[in-house]
Parts: sequence; structure tokens; C-alpha cells
Amino acid sequence: MIIQLEEAKLELQRLEGNIEELGNAMKIEKNKEEIAELEKETLDPSFWNDQARSGPILQKIKVKKDLVESYEKLRKKCEDALFLAEMGIEENDESVTEEVVSEKDAIVKEIETKRIETLLSGEYDRNNAILSFHPGAGGTEAQDWAQMLYRMYTRWGERKGYKVKLIDWLDGDAAGIKSATITIEGENAYGYLKGENGVHRLVRVSPFDASGRRQTSFASVEVIPEFEDDGKIEIKDEDIEVTAHRSSGAGGQHINKTDSAIRILHKPTGIVVGCQTERSQLQNKETAMKMLKAKLMEIKEREKSEKMGDIKGVKTNIEFGAQIRSYVFMPYTLVKDHRTDFESGNIIAVMDGDLDGFINAYLKYIAK
Repeated sequence: MIIQLEEAKLELQRLEGNIEELGNAMKIEKNKEEIAELEKETLDPSFWNDQARSGPILQKIKVKKDLVESYEKLRKKCEDALFLAEMGIEENDESVTEEVVSEKDAIVKEIETKRIETLLSGEYDRNNAILSFHPGAGGTEAQDWAQMLYRMYTRWGERKGYKVKLIDWLDGDAAGIKSATITIEGENAYGYLKGENGVHRLVRVSPFDASGRRQTSFASVEVIPEFEDDGKIEIKDEDIEVTAHRSSGAGGQHINKTDSAIRILHKPTGIVVGCQTERSQLQNKETAMKMLKAKLMEIKEREKSEKMGDIKGVKTNIEFGAQIRSYVFMPYTLVKDHRTDFESGNIIAVMDGDLDGFINAYLKYIAK
């Protein structure tokens, strides 16, 4: 057991170096300097009178302080575990071995998590995410696949401790869905999920084919960040067409009782959004408008590097050759990402929301 403590001590000493490298990657010292500068601004007597200025600055201070504090806690945890290991060795006390090893393993995991978080440096990575699911051609088979993806991301969000909220749902003809939209709320939700945007391919023996033939189906996942309404996006009444309809499908006890569901068409872009899960037509309209603004904001952001006509003109077909990932149930089981080559043979776990391997591989891939 003392040998185990000696090994843990050496590992913790190595981890101290990893944590120092991590601090450099997280720009801890630079963040401390920026916190001091921002806090100076809050001392200006006029600071609190200007909400448009004070709000973002206070949020920035909180984000940077949380980052620094989480790093300092990790460093302290490693120091404490190392001290405990050294004390155990010095006093020949084997009773601390289990605690030291447990702390060491936890530190290793936390370092890896923080390494991934340092890759989330995009302007909107910290935002909530809005996910929409759409089946490709293929009728019931594709609609069922779209619902399977909806469940997969819902389970991923729940496993990560995020708040998952169903916004809109349109039942499939015989099974599955024609479309669905959810929000996943929590820190870095969009940053983690942005790489999931695209076409997903399924290969399986179809439960809807009496002959038991193998089928290939496609469905798309659209991922956009939820933006704060800062007034930058103005939507004219004449540019939208609002229709009310009866709710459909998985929306709870309010479903199919009132015409409270709302669908909004934005005429200039052809974007359609909907909401049916709030308790009133007004609330549904407010949520749908928020989603519409998020989609228009995303287009506006992309305009910085692309022409508007190009953005609206590019349509990714939900079909073979366009997929970012394949999910094979037959004749073998394999999920493979075609961008990173990351793969998993445990397809049941993946469909139950075990996506971190794919997400982390993508974040590392785009950081190269």
C-alpha cells in the first residue's frame, strides 16, 4: 500500500506541472489583470446609471472570476492530495491510500474537462443552444430516425445537468416526427453542441419493413446559439406571417385542447419557427419570436465572412454524402464521425446520450 502511495505521489507531482500548463492555456494571469481593470470601471459613479454598459461588464467580471476560482480550486485540490500522500508515506499510514488515489483520479478527470473547456473560446460558446430536428427523404423511416436523434440529445443534456425544454413538435405520419425543436440551457451548451450541426446517417434493419431489409435513413440536426435580445435584430410586422394552430404530439396536458400553438413565417428569408409548449398563445408567440431572432442573428453573424445571398442560397441536402456521422446497427454496430474519425462500437450508449467522446474529438479537431 505504501508503494501505491509512492506512485500516487509521483503522479500528483506530474499533475502539478499539467495544472500549471493548463493555467497558461486558460490565461489565468491575464484574466486576473482584466478583472482588476473591469472592477475599476465599476468605481465610476456613472457606471450604475447605464444598464447597457454595466450589465455586460458585470457579466464579464463574473465569468472571469468563475474561471479563475475554478482553476485555483483545482490547484489547491492537487496540493492537498500531494500533502496527504507525503504525510502518509512519512508516517507509514496506509489508511489514507484510498482517499489519495480517489483524489488523484478526480484531478485527472477535472484537468481533462478543463482542457476541453479551454477550446470553447468562440464568442457564443457559453450560450444556450437551440436544436431543431428534421427527417430527410424516406417517410416513416426517416421520421423515426429524427425522433431517435431528438431523444439522444435530450438524454445528453439531462446527463450533463442541463435544462432541456421542448419548444415545438410535429408528429410523423405513422411514427417519429416531421420536426421538433428543443432548447438546452446551461453554461457552454452551444459550445459543446455546435459540432453536432449537420446530417446524421442511420443504417439498420427497418422495423417498418415486413421483409426485414436493411435501410439507410438521414435526418438533420440544426444547432444555433440562443442570443440575448439586445435590440440589434428588428423584425417588421409586415415581414412575418403568424398562424395559430392546435398543438400536436409530445407537449403534455395542454396538447390538443386549444389553438394556442404558434407558427411564424419570416417572409424575406423563408425561415419558419414554431412554439406550442407554453401555456398561452402569447407566450408561444414570444418564444417563437425569440427563436426567429436567434436564427436571424446567426445569419447576421455569418454575414461577416459571407455574402447574404450565399448563405440563403446554400442548402445542405439531407442525403448520402452530406453526413457528418454514421450510426450503423447492422450488420455490425458502430458510430463513426466522418470529420474526426472518432468512433464507438457501443451504439446503445451513444443513442442514450453518451456523446462526450464525439464532442471532445470535434473540439480538438477544430482547434488544430
